[in-house]
Parts: sequence; C-alpha cells; structure tokens
Amino acid sequence: MRTVAELPHPEFKITIMSMNQKFIIKLEQGPLEQIYKVPEMDLTDGVNSVFELLDETFLATVATRFAEMRKDFKESFYRYNY
Repeated sequence: MRTVAELPHPEFKITIMSMNQKFIIKLEQGPLEQIYKVPEMDLTDGVNSVFELLDETFLATVATRFAEMRKDFKESFYRYNY
C-alpha cells in the first residue's frame, strides 16, 4: 500500500492510498477512522477524481458520522464500566 496524497482538513486527517487497483480513502479523527475503497477503473481522472469525491457535502457527512461514532462508543464504554 502506498500513500498517494494527504489532504489538509481542520477537523480530521485525510489520507489517500493506492493498493490492488483501488484508491483507499482514510479519514481519521482521534482514535476513530472511516475508510472508503474505490476501484481505480471507476474513476476517469485517477487521484484527481478522488479529490472531486471529497466535496464539502461528503466531508460534512463524514464529520457527522464521526460524532455519531464517538457517541456510540462512549455509550458502550459507559455500559461496560457500570
């Protein structure tokens, strides 16, 4: 797996990797991460198409999902401890 690009974002780290004819988009926020895999053949302009996929609407949804993931984990951890 090789890193193709790292994109700056104020809320989370975005890393784009390439492996087995797929682009792997990894978004990290603290201990949480979301990973999306896209076959390279589905994209017309290579990694530039990946940049286009990461529009503001998608990234807002990712941020919301991170908040939900954090809430779910905290609730589970609370049940574990009590």
